[in-house]
Amino acid sequence: MATGIDIGSNSLRAVRIDCALAQKVAEYEKVVRTAQDLQKLGIITQEVIERICQAIEEAREEMGFDLPLKAVATAAFRKAKNAQEALSQIQQRTGIEVEIIDTQKECFYSAKGVEFGLLQKGIDTQKFLLADIGGGSTELILKHRSGLVCESFDVGILTAIERYRGQEELRFGIRQLMRPMREFLRDIYEIFGKPKIFVGTGGTPSTVAALKLGMVYESYDARRVSGTVIDLEDIRSSYRKLLILDPKKRAQIVGVGREEAIMAGLMILEELMDIAGYYEMVVSDEGVREGVALELCERVAPK
Repeated sequence: MATGIDIGSNSLRAVRIDCALAQKVAEYEKVVRTAQDLQKLGIITQEVIERICQAIEEAREEMGFDLPLKAVATAAFRKAKNAQEALSQIQQRTGIEVEIIDTQKECFYSAKGVEFGLLQKGIDTQKFLLADIGGGSTELILKHRSGLVCESFDVGILTAIERYRGQEELRFGIRQLMRPMREFLRDIYEIFGKPKIFVGTGGTPSTVAALKLGMVYESYDARRVSGTVIDLEDIRSSYRKLLILDPKKRAQIVGVGREEAIMAGLMILEELMDIAGYYEMVVSDEGVREGVALELCERVAPK
């Protein structure tokens, strides 16, 4: 067994993987809003540290932590001025040492986790384009036969809603922030060719897939969501459906803590489909946490 923990900019996700069977045996996810007020204050607040510690203890109680264990933190901690101080507090409170990983390592783990999920669904993984939409950043990753090409962009769901107010301003701001993505994609298509498969991971594509399958937050089933194909109309219909709901009803569908962020996420996702030049996307519930656990499995595997 191996345990991987991913402290993202919006959610904390943990997984236990049976290394011998290459199967997930337990998983946990909770919205902790790590990047809350980061744009304004430049720090991980004490309130956020409390939420992270509570989530780690909940995960430990619900799913158990097997050794080897590795916990990583991503964009929010990379940006925070007090990152090391915050992680010291988390370690003192929970006993879990957390490593801040750079964007290349985040891309590696994300692609590794997604590839694991796609293979379980019988989907070809030789070449694909992956969008990992997070709270503090978005990573675009091209997986090809000889490796990965990755770029991280400062376009995150939480940072966007803290920077822009109102739906029109938010949509305009997101379009401006995402301009560098178009250039990056143009360059990699020119050099490597455009992949047939476009994969999305993160809470936003997973939510669209769940809504398409008739699920709400309480009935969310990751096994059914992974491998689901969504298209532009699914994204737009999800936006229209959620827009007319008050925050309380929206939270019942997408989960508490996601009711405001999901609208920005859907705008980012729709814009991404346009600039990447795809009509459909394969959704993966897997990501960084699975990649971390799988790497641990490889380290302890018999030689």
